[in-house]
Amino acid sequence: MGTGSRAASGPRPALTSTLKPVSTNAIGRMVGLLGDEWTLLLVRESLLGARRFSDFAERLPISNAVLTQRLQKLVDDGLLRREVYQERPLRAGYQPTRQCQALWPVLVSIWHWERTWVPEHPEKMPLMHHLTCGQDFSPALRCAHCHRPVTHDHIVTEWGPSGGWRRSVPEGATRRRSGADKRGQAGLFPETMSILGNRWASAMVAAAFLGSRQFGDFHTRLSAPPAVIADRLRGFCTMGVLQRASHPKRSDWSEYHLTPKGLAFFPVVMTAVDWGQRHFPSADGLAMIFTHRECGRPFTPELACDQCEQSLDSDAIEPR
Repeated sequence: MGTGSRAASGPRPALTSTLKPVSTNAIGRMVGLLGDEWTLLLVRESLLGARRFSDFAERLPISNAVLTQRLQKLVDDGLLRREVYQERPLRAGYQPTRQCQALWPVLVSIWHWERTWVPEHPEKMPLMHHLTCGQDFSPALRCAHCHRPVTHDHIVTEWGPSGGWRRSVPEGATRRRSGADKRGQAGLFPETMSILGNRWASAMVAAAFLGSRQFGDFHTRLSAPPAVIADRLRGFCTMGVLQRASHPKRSDWSEYHLTPKGLAFFPVVMTAVDWGQRHFPSADGLAMIFTHRECGRPFTPELACDQCEQSLDSDAIEPR
């Protein structure tokens, strides 16, 4: 994407915002930021070269008032840096910070999931081209230490010192774009936003990856209102992320299992959590600790080209 950022397996950038003990942890902070579709869209355009207000306005279906507000929010959140390039009349540009540049694995993972699993996508998703090998590619998730391919059942997950469901859910509701902001166009990451764009939805998908199967499992872990849990379960089944099945021992109970489409969202989850824990560390430690079963080392996600098997770097990726 031409941002100059390092690959996910390289040295970690300086940590930018240490959270206070007993506050929302890195995962909650990440969901609060990435659960806003404008954040993802503006970050995407920034990584593709948008710098001036007019660049963003020309590329996105957004009103000037909303764009002004959202750019300022990204500056406040540390994802963009405002730089004045003309005094009279005043003109300013928006440069991506290292924190913003480090989001490219998340965006590439979202692109691949939406392109693969959302055939009725409102906007034609481009192919991704790997400049290193000259091939169109799909990203493959693997361990940055041993470079073996990884799926969800290869990872052992446990809460860290700042972990727990209560601290991992954003304090306020995450936001999706309102209909007034769309200028008649559908969302550009529609199903990703159905997961990340609601704090309870994102927590429920995480709970499903951690083994929750029954209504009571989700309610006990998350303490979300029962009506909210029921609504999200119905929505995920409609999307094809979860599948409802009869309980093997109780015919009056149901279980909810991740489908292949739901399991394929795992790279989005892992790259997003990794980004959050890199850039929003808690003073009392990590929120989640991941171990790769195959090599026994702490798991750090890495994206590789499925054609040449080399680690991906943002400078070597371009849409087409």
